[in-house]
Amino acid sequence: MTVPYATPPEQRAAQEVPAQRADHDRSLGDLVGELVADVQKLLRQEVELAKAEVREEATKAGKAAGMLSGAAFAGYMVLVLVSLAAVFGLAAVMPAGWAALIVAAVWAVIGAVLFVVGRSRMRQVSPKPERTVETLKEDAQWARHPTR
Repeated sequence: MTVPYATPPEQRAAQEVPAQRADHDRSLGDLVGELVADVQKLLRQEVELAKAEVREEATKAGKAAGMLSGAAFAGYMVLVLVSLAAVFGLAAVMPAGWAALIVAAVWAVIGAVLFVVGRSRMRQVSPKPERTVETLKEDAQWARHPTR
């Protein structure tokens, strides 16, 4: 009894060789095309990963910013109530109007000092990313003259 689809070993070997040669006979254009497609796929995957990471970190940062905002409001309320306590404390030894004026003057001095320090530090900030600009110039120079 013979199996209708059985092939002798010699014929099976002859059929397998062209399949193995298919990988070796591919043109350079096919290989470059496949390489480009793989690189594009890799870049797309990297971009998607970066987007997911940024989204996750932005969510964390948003929650942290909300908590910091709450803390800032609580700090503001503490300053208001401490200022009122200072006014009432001074009002025990002088008229309330003068007590409020003294507390307001103290806050004006604190505000002026913070303004001057903040302005001087802001003037030291450079909006242009100096190191990045420098490396981009170096990259452009290398791209123009790669042998140097």
